[in-house]
Amino acid sequence: MTVTAIEATGLGKGYGAGGRFGTYGKSRKQREHWALRDCSFRIPAGRVCALVGPNGAGKSTLLALTAGLLAPTEGSVRILGTDPAAARERLAYVAQDKPLYPQLTITQTLRMGRELNPERWDEEAAGRIMEGGGLDSGARVRTLSGGQRTRVALALALGKRPELLLLDEPMADLDPLARQQLMGALLGEAAEHGTTVVISSHILTELADACDYLLLVDGGQVRLGGEIDDLIDAHRVVTGPAGDLAPHAVVESRTSGRGLTALVRPDGPLDDSWQAHDPSLEELLLAHLRSPEAPPLLTPSADVRTDRTDRAGKTGRAEATA
Repeated sequence: MTVTAIEATGLGKGYGAGGRFGTYGKSRKQREHWALRDCSFRIPAGRVCALVGPNGAGKSTLLALTAGLLAPTEGSVRILGTDPAAARERLAYVAQDKPLYPQLTITQTLRMGRELNPERWDEEAAGRIMEGGGLDSGARVRTLSGGQRTRVALALALGKRPELLLLDEPMADLDPLARQQLMGALLGEAAEHGTTVVISSHILTELADACDYLLLVDGGQVRLGGEIDDLIDAHRVVTGPAGDLAPHAVVESRTSGRGLTALVRPDGPLDDSWQAHDPSLEELLLAHLRSPEAPPLLTPSADVRTDRTDRAGKTGRAEATA
């Protein structure tokens, strides 16, 4: 297994209606629209990574670039030690709209997956995803509900036995019980085979239970990246009398009466006048989303500037410009 599953360096994707970025006759600043800009990060192999951020942050663009469906405007992304095109047989990607051939039956769809991946196809893995769905294998894809299409798309993806699995809002069409069952089956397959999973979702509680790695994308850039436990450990929620929190870096603060509550990155011991506790993943993410001016933070394993030898032996944290 490759040590690094995904490595992006200065990755950017620009869009526009005319020319490379936009219509002619406007200034370059007016023409440009960047879905992603100057993104640099790593995701080690074998991790289950939560990809989070608000709508329009660039998450889907990042997954499409990683899957090789889009070409970057600037920078590069490497997958499993090579470029996305060369790694295509070793990865699987489930997009938000779950594109499937509507005229095919479920049986024909899975047979197509087997025939397109004869050396890698895992019939049992695909079957485990299909179990419990109550689906008629002769039903055509066009007759399926959104949740049923999701089950078929995930069966295709897992049946391919990928080394890297990219999932863009995969469970949005499922009811809570089906989400729980499918997430459990998906993570079980990933754990058994060492599959790297990158999953985009807005359901933070679901991600907190399932993922051990995080990328927070906002405004087209990576704001947080690395091991979830390390990112949480780098922050503290403090409550106390309103006052100066220097030298600690304040991500977000709010006052209530005469008191103050803040999310900080401690720089040394906290004063005894402050009550402190670890933030939850949801508290951490929401605070950073509400405070776009807060400096980015990547752990050493996620920071492309960190030497590989250092990353192998350290679990500390390092600030970086994503």
